[in-house]
Amino acid sequence: MAVKPDIQEVRTSIHVWHLEMTSRPETPEPATHPYQLLKVEHPLPELNRFLYATVGATCMWYMRLPWKWQQWHDYVSRESIETWVAYQGATPIGYFELEKQSRGSTEIAYFGLIPEFVGQGLGRQLLQDAVIKAWDTSDNRIWLHTCTLDHENALPNYLNRGFKVFKEEDFEEMIPAEPLQPWEGAAKPA
Repeated sequence: MAVKPDIQEVRTSIHVWHLEMTSRPETPEPATHPYQLLKVEHPLPELNRFLYATVGATCMWYMRLPWKWQQWHDYVSRESIETWVAYQGATPIGYFELEKQSRGSTEIAYFGLIPEFVGQGLGRQLLQDAVIKAWDTSDNRIWLHTCTLDHENALPNYLNRGFKVFKEEDFEEMIPAEPLQPWEGAAKPA
């Protein structure tokens, strides 16, 4: 889906890593959890849109921003989609979306922290939780992809949790020329 016409675009080279895990790792539960992890039980397009826009702004997640409410509703209402949100107190700090797929695999379709919570070591634990929840829905394989637009710690985090690269590809894409914001005028004052 194209970027909204009022957003300036620039052609950018992007490298993508496709990673997989084909056996459940032994991951001990931490002594204390730095957040509460809750599964979204009632699909809410507004919630997923908020998380996508807020978590993905710094990583140029732009493809779904033009989606209408009905597109979000149709997506999050699919039985194959699970959304998990991490909270510190009553504040959401990050999320992941799982998509159950054919032949027993599960994709970690989206994963990340709200920018204010990056750099606190929470990404390691949230990814470990995403892996555990993905294996709870998978028979034989979980997978994801990351690219050069994602946070610089994304690929090392995935590799350190036991994912292996199974495919790499390069392509050019027209992406927004400026960093995205969750909504117009959301840039914080310097």
